[in-house]
Amino acid sequence: MQIEIDEYGFTFPEVPLPEVWTVEQLFDTPTLSLEEVEAQTRVSVQTLLSGNSLKKDSSVAVGVGSRGLDNQILVVRTVIEELRNAGMNPFIVPAMGSHGGATAEGQIEVLHSYGITPENTGAEIRATMEVERIGTLEGETAGEFAGHPVWFDKHAFAADAVLLINRIKPHTDFTNDLESGIAKMCAIGLGKRKGAEGIHFYGARGLRDVIPRVSRFLADKLPILGGIALLENELGRTSEIHALQNDEIACEGEKSLLRRAREMSPRLPFAELDVLIVDELGKNISGAGMDTHVIGRGTMPSIPEQTWGGPDIRLIAVLDVTDESHGNITAVGLADLTTKKLIDKADFSKSLINMRTSGEGGILRARLPVIQPTGEDCVRTAIACCGAHDRDAVRLVRIRNTAHTRFLEITAGLLDLARRNPRLKVSEKSHLIDLSRHP
Repeated sequence: MQIEIDEYGFTFPEVPLPEVWTVEQLFDTPTLSLEEVEAQTRVSVQTLLSGNSLKKDSSVAVGVGSRGLDNQILVVRTVIEELRNAGMNPFIVPAMGSHGGATAEGQIEVLHSYGITPENTGAEIRATMEVERIGTLEGETAGEFAGHPVWFDKHAFAADAVLLINRIKPHTDFTNDLESGIAKMCAIGLGKRKGAEGIHFYGARGLRDVIPRVSRFLADKLPILGGIALLENELGRTSEIHALQNDEIACEGEKSLLRRAREMSPRLPFAELDVLIVDELGKNISGAGMDTHVIGRGTMPSIPEQTWGGPDIRLIAVLDVTDESHGNITAVGLADLTTKKLIDKADFSKSLINMRTSGEGGILRARLPVIQPTGEDCVRTAIACCGAHDRDAVRLVRIRNTAHTRFLEITAGLLDLARRNPRLKVSEKSHLIDLSRHP
């Protein structure tokens, strides 16, 4: 076997690139039209304002996070318009913890990368990393976390009311009946770096047990109207929009939306794989760059790996990082192989801040994979080293990223299984894997 070694790792140039078949996963969950998105957003804002005692000209801080939500510009703009129609003075605050390098300028840059600008939304952005200490968790509900300090964005604290916009979805660092959503945005997003680090200090236990306590503390103490809760389907498209009232934050109302979101989360249609090729990771795709529930890996010491669900995968190669990540490759260690291209794009300062803030999983997920000169070298090396005795039978899947799993590419080792699955449509002809275009 011919092996070549250079400064970026070892390669197997004699291993041929595989033939692949394109596969489409067939989903039946709905996707809202643009007209429906706008209409449901307006109704949701009206619902949150109904019965509220806010006076005309009240200032409303609209929290927007660091994830690339479907129809995000339209939703944010519509929220701003509807607040103005009600006589309010809305402005946008970044609600993203320590993302953006833990600087106000960096967080504005993240929002701008999603098109969230004053020009596109009709509202100014007030960004700061300064926070107000609201108090500490106390009493029976605090439990072992009594005395934990609660922080809140300074601009949001000064507003007459706060309204949050976020997607409800499974979290990539822990599992519980409350994960990513409005509660997390309250506790961590608007807690900025201090709030995020304080909760992440406890590891996965903190995310699971402290977020609900902190978010309820904030909802009870501050004029938080509630949230515009978005649910996305397997295609990453807006499927449902809900008004989450203040008293539903971190309670059954939000928990029920998470259960619904689980039903339409992206997934891979195979239980076992030898190789998974992921074209790109990104903070706009998942908090961990790659959705742990899709790849079946979490690397959290306090959580068993089987918790994540997803397939059992021998080797994972990730080839690039999205531009929207601004060099943040915080969880690249979930992969086994990567490319020089990805490493050259890395901003290790931003990544380290995010890793440290993430606590338990941050450092473990930050370990660098084997670095290969090119994506093709990653594919060849993964095939050579995955442990399959027959290369022609290697079970390889390629996806664009973990948020886009509708179209896959598979090798011959998975063909029979795919053709027997009524939820999969397999192309008749194969083609040589081509990394210059996404599946």
